[in-house]
Amino acid sequence: MSGRWKVEELNVGGVHEATFYPNPVADSGFRFRATHLDGKRAPKVVLCNDERIPPGTPCQVRITVMTRPDRTDRGVVEVELVKALPFRLEGVWLDPIVSKKLQILLESGLNVLLDGPQGCGKTVIAKAIAKALGLEFVFFNCAAVVEATDFLATVQVRASSTGAPVTDFVKTDFLAALERASTEPHRRFLVFLDELNRCQETARNVLMPALDASRRVYNPITNGFLPIPDNVQFIAAVNRGSEFSGTFGIDAAQLDRFAPIHMSYPPPSEEVKLLSNRHPEVQKKLVETVVAVADKVRMSPELSSGLSVRATDEVCIVLKHPLMEGNERALLAEVLKSSFCGRFPGRPEDPGSDAGIVWAIVEAALSES
Repeated sequence: MSGRWKVEELNVGGVHEATFYPNPVADSGFRFRATHLDGKRAPKVVLCNDERIPPGTPCQVRITVMTRPDRTDRGVVEVELVKALPFRLEGVWLDPIVSKKLQILLESGLNVLLDGPQGCGKTVIAKAIAKALGLEFVFFNCAAVVEATDFLATVQVRASSTGAPVTDFVKTDFLAALERASTEPHRRFLVFLDELNRCQETARNVLMPALDASRRVYNPITNGFLPIPDNVQFIAAVNRGSEFSGTFGIDAAQLDRFAPIHMSYPPPSEEVKLLSNRHPEVQKKLVETVVAVADKVRMSPELSSGLSVRATDEVCIVLKHPLMEGNERALLAEVLKSSFCGRFPGRPEDPGSDAGIVWAIVEAALSES
């Protein structure tokens, strides 16, 4: 829902949904403030002083006072807490118990580590969390980090006016977000550290004081430590296992700075729902067939890695294209061969390779259906 409330549409005693954050105005007398009610912009700032308010999580509140209702440029809406609500992640699936644990961890301000197979939806879930909680999403690819300083700045060489080479430090999005968080306390940031274990352990060590109670990180540009304000939340994602090349172990001290959330692929019924909502142009029976084949691939003990949910999404994108109209079911096997087998080493024609094993599973599953 979007739009804006009119003052006359709100009444004392009315119950609405709101998401609160710490009030940046220290002397206002209210701990928390919100800007929206039921997803629509409130005509006045919404304030609450109930210490039970979980910042960043939707709540049900009741309007108790509206000051200066005749003015659009003055006054406030005061509310009281009715009850906290679970946050809703749109367009993704998360186990209900895991979802509750995740909400508790985020409310507690803990760093979260999403640990799961490739393509199970870690990045999508992080974006959905940011959207649900009204956080600004900051993506940082740790796989590009070689030296510890690469988290905060990259070194670039350019020619000066005299032709002599000059070295510049260029801020990363990570550093830019931390600086913005310090100057914009009314905003909240979710910094997503993707592929955390694809950078060397020695480079990751620079994050140690950022992730513990020290809440600071070394800034190579200023040659000093940068404090990390409370309006910054960290979520990291890792793929661990012998099947992942270019990854490094995360030691106990680094792991201890995160609260782990173990993830897996969504159940077939939930994956069908997600894909059907994203691609309504594809017949549901066809989506069910695609997911059923993918599930058999993921369950195979002969394969060293799983099948990404991006693969099933890709199949649906191809099947709904106008070029496929009328031939979706006839060409399904070839689409699955390229989208599924192509994600594994080897060739589909080689039964001894992973791609050949996947192709055998695809053929068997399609013949059964």
